[in-house]
Amino acid sequence: MGLKELISLTINYATMSWMEQDENKLLQRSFFFGMIGILFCMVPLFNRNFHFWDWGNINLLTGIGIGVQLFALSIAVLVIRKRKISYDTKNKAQRMSIALTVALIFFFMI
Repeated sequence: MGLKELISLTINYATMSWMEQDENKLLQRSFFFGMIGILFCMVPLFNRNFHFWDWGNINLLTGIGIGVQLFALSIAVLVIRKRKISYDTKNKAQRMSIALTVALIFFFMI
């Protein structure tokens, strides 16, 4: 495969709609972004108890984490709304959206 084919493949992949991508890949991305968001929200909680970092704006990480979790939740909902997917994939997407919703409610409450 030459450089020209690789560039055209990259451009075609970049212009591909999110609805046209594979459901399993979307669920992997949703899981990845959800875990990153949860970790970003957990850092200020640990810092509040253990004082390992003296940064005044560490609560900014909570906002970033909530935003990343909302993005992950939107990807999971996108998979749920997709047509012609298997029952297992839809079930995984529903479980992921429930887990992300519970995590968001938890971080909103604290």
